[in-house]
Amino acid sequence: MIKAILVDDEAYIRQNVSSKLEAYFNNDIEVVGEAESVKEAVALIKEKKPNLLFLDVQLKDGTSFDILNKIEDKNFDIIFITGFDNHAIKAIKVGALDYILKPIDDEEFKAAVLKAIQNVKEENDIDKLVEISSEYFLGVKKKRIILKTMENVYAVYEDDILYCKSEGNYTTFYTKQSERILVSKSIKKVVELLSEDVFIRCHQSYLVNKKHVVRYNKQGVLVIINEVKVPVSSRRKDYVIEKIF
Repeated sequence: MIKAILVDDEAYIRQNVSSKLEAYFNNDIEVVGEAESVKEAVALIKEKKPNLLFLDVQLKDGTSFDILNKIEDKNFDIIFITGFDNHAIKAIKVGALDYILKPIDDEEFKAAVLKAIQNVKEENDIDKLVEISSEYFLGVKKKRIILKTMENVYAVYEDDILYCKSEGNYTTFYTKQSERILVSKSIKKVVELLSEDVFIRCHQSYLVNKKHVVRYNKQGVLVIINEVKVPVSSRRKDYVIEKIF
């Protein structure tokens, strides 16, 4: 049985989550405690040693990242619960963590919990994911993102990404270290992860890091470091030149 703790400063949200767990996952998950503050949550997590946390991002005495930064052994999976806070949502996505939006939709809830149950069974290490989400949330200048492939989990600095090339629902990240990291994400999803003031959508299938652009030539391509060429679509040409140069 998976032990869960619910952390939210609104009692009705905790009750809502508890009711849904009882309705859909009664044989898999047991709620072993609830907390409404950072202080209460840290003490409860250390005492109960849960497998799964449901965390509201904003609490009355801090944030869920304050809780996570106070816990050394993160032997649990996390589902964040948040309102339409774009900064918090992006921080969660950058760390490849999971979240549910308020008001809680039943189907989204079930999908997130099923994924968490699988993660708990696989005993995934989330320390690095939390670290990178927390960095973004707190506004660290040198941003990193988590990229998951079939074999590995990469923590990549945005500055090290040269460009991205998409093919359908897959995107390859090309880095300064000559790595090619293929992830199961469409370019639309990748755009949501990266800093919009740094990465430019220059083509339907390409994103380029403008910091690494050397020049634009008359053949309609951007030349980046190491003489790598990235195509620019004709309809995006003026936009790309304005944004980069």
